[in-house]
Amino acid sequence: MQPTMMLRRDSQVWKPYDDREGIDGLMRSKKFGTVYSTDAGRVCSKCGWPQKNCVCAVAVEDRVPERITARLRIEKAGRKGKTVTVVEGLPKNREFLKTLIGELKKACGSGGTIGESHVEIQGDHRETLRELLKLKGWIVKG
Repeated sequence: MQPTMMLRRDSQVWKPYDDREGIDGLMRSKKFGTVYSTDAGRVCSKCGWPQKNCVCAVAVEDRVPERITARLRIEKAGRKGKTVTVVEGLPKNREFLKTLIGELKKACGSGGTIGESHVEIQGDHRETLRELLKLKGWIVKG
């Protein structure tokens, strides 16, 4: 098959170009990264490494300081009007937060959950939590 001559517009002038160049010839001139590959499996969007070897996904645990400053606040937004007491300023240590949420839920008699560095207790329990955390020797604000 004979390559056909086509016209391509370069700025203001139509110039002939060879069809063998085609789209691939135009794309080769630009620098593109890998669009999709199954060689490494799933790839992390942040660092580009395979998810098995991804270093940015590894959660780094903070050590628990001797003196903790906790901040109490109330939230209603995004919870269909339900009140939640949030304890912020806690270290990013999963085991520490799990034991803490267990104690706080028992003391308040309600449910709750843990975040990355905060604890949420269902309902308005600021006074109960303030007293409990002060007994632990923490500085409580809010």
